Amino acid sequence: MARFEKPAGEVSAAGLPDGLSARRLRQKDIDQAVLLSQEAGWNQIPADWRIFLELGSAIAVLDGDRIVATAAMLPYGGRFAWISMVLVTAAYRRRGLASWLLRYCVSQLVRDGVVPILDATPAGREVYLRLGFRDAWTMHRLVLEQWQDRSVFDGPRDVAVRRLKRSDWPAIIAYDGAVFGAERERLLRGLARRLPQAALVAERAGRMTGFLLGRDGRRMTQIGPLCADDVAVARALLAHALGDLAPPFTIDLPDRHDALRGWLSELGFRAERPLTRMIHRRRAAFDDTTRLFAIAGPELG
Repeated sequence: MARFEKPAGEVSAAGLPDGLSARRLRQKDIDQAVLLSQEAGWNQIPADWRIFLELGSAIAVLDGDRIVATAAMLPYGGRFAWISMVLVTAAYRRRGLASWLLRYCVSQLVRDGVVPILDATPAGREVYLRLGFRDAWTMHRLVLEQWQDRSVFDGPRDVAVRRLKRSDWPAIIAYDGAVFGAERERLLRGLARRLPQAALVAERAGRMTGFLLGRDGRRMTQIGPLCADDVAVARALLAHALGDLAPPFTIDLPDRHDALRGWLSELGFRAERPLTRMIHRRRAAFDDTTRLFAIAGPELG
């Protein structure tokens, strides 16, 4: 199995504009990294940046002591890794920093035998195609600012939803691994601690048929990952979680799940933007989108 190697502290600045340097992002840099994601209008909080430092790695481009650009890599099971958090502060854009960071991340992952994956906006997709990424499947980010119609909360009566218990973890990890394509136990456990109200399990006749997690964010609550046997189970999990939480919410939903999207639209969710899951040098996805109803987020997969 391939092994992801974190970059050394200092990174070669070859190809960067004069006067800029690069190195691995450190814990003490999180405040500066959060400022970059806030400037972009993104949802991340310090806990999200710590995920990359603890479970993966992040790269910073600096002008002196100031961080002006970042990118992150989050490996899963030695099979593939997410590239995300490609951010450049406004005054340093159009100088090739984002492309430099992307090429760096791709080269590191390919060197380690890990397949790079990312979730692209339409504008980013054109850049990623030129770097060798291929489309796998599409999704939309759905956002709810305030409730429109909560009368459609009624779910299937044969699905029981309850809070996640410690004894559920082996089944959740196995289920998620089959759907996502790799083991990500530490990430899932961390999400469950961050938003216990959304840490739910669904059962039919005493058998687990799905689970849901979520996390807090700067602008809104992120709902996902959501993995379920079918749309009825997915809807039951969402109805339970949304009933215990207050908007605003965001959920990243694969386009193949039209029925669930229609129900969310009745609740007041609107499409904010499309996203495309892209895989480097291949089109075949690692995940099972028949049972994947919401991703953990474009930065996490």
